[in-house]
Amino acid sequence: MSSDRKTIIVIGAGVLGLTAAISLQKEYADTRDILLIARDWPSDESIRYTSPWAGAHGRPIPATTPIARQHQAFANETHAMMKALSQQEPACGVEFMDGYDFIACPSDNYVNLTGGYGDAEGLIVLDKNEFPNDMGITFGSKYRTWSLNSPVYCTFLLRKFRLRGGKTLKATLTTAEEAFSRGDYVDTVVNCSGFGFGDPEAFPVRVSNPCDRTITQQNPDGTWTFIIPRPLDGGTVIGGTREPHDWTETARPETRAKVLEMAAKMYPPILGPGGKFNVIRDIVGRRPARVSGLRLETEFLKGHFRGKRIIHAYGAEGHGYGLSWGVAREVVRMALEAESSVAVRPSL
Repeated sequence: MSSDRKTIIVIGAGVLGLTAAISLQKEYADTRDILLIARDWPSDESIRYTSPWAGAHGRPIPATTPIARQHQAFANETHAMMKALSQQEPACGVEFMDGYDFIACPSDNYVNLTGGYGDAEGLIVLDKNEFPNDMGITFGSKYRTWSLNSPVYCTFLLRKFRLRGGKTLKATLTTAEEAFSRGDYVDTVVNCSGFGFGDPEAFPVRVSNPCDRTITQQNPDGTWTFIIPRPLDGGTVIGGTREPHDWTETARPETRAKVLEMAAKMYPPILGPGGKFNVIRDIVGRRPARVSGLRLETEFLKGHFRGKRIIHAYGAEGHGYGLSWGVAREVVRMALEAESSVAVRPSL
């Protein structure tokens, strides 16, 4: 790492951190070094490190608020990037396929295809005879989308970052400010730490998926069931749990049974010989969530750290993959904006 160049440190090697690091690396190729610091990496298996456990796919969501519209723009940008990767990097773990939504209690935006929902690639409304039987479904749609093998994809991103000259450091930080101790040449830290170093709004959401066309279904009781294939023979992720503030690390047999029962009703062809699932393993992870949602903002520091800034990008819960490339582009924009702001800000 060059001693005469400024350095941007990215904290966290989840999907947001990896994507942000690559995007910053591309923007600052000739002017700054990028250092990625993390406790957990794609080869690790820890409940604290959620990205490799994820069943990751894209699905359109109607947007009716300014924040939702921003996230929809992030999702659209990610969709375009995933399409390019699937065509240019066949080993990256991303594959395009048909996606299905089956909704028991759809909002008007689903029914009327408003809020950007109808703009999804290739979206068509399904006839009732194409709905799952006896599931209380009143709306269905089909569209083109992506699904990915999350462990393969995260490893791909890390390898891409390293091959482009990115540096990595395995370390456990207690605060984001601690990253500035690497030297005076560090003036920007990007905080993709997941739970945000004690952020009072951050909390874990426990998810449990027994691994065994991407389908998303809203059930009459408001719960969700999803079936997400992992390309490159990675099996299929079946899920549908969301348990806020639950720190339990082991899978619950009753949760597995309920999730598999709903998936079998929703899409019977997924069953193996004898009408049974071939369950490879149970996955339990902690999605990093926040009360007010994704934190995406720049914090200008004072006192000892005057002139330095932290760009916060964490707390996406289950939307990290779907928003990743849009969030990364916004992180780059914020870094450039902060750099200009500091340059013209008078010293006090």
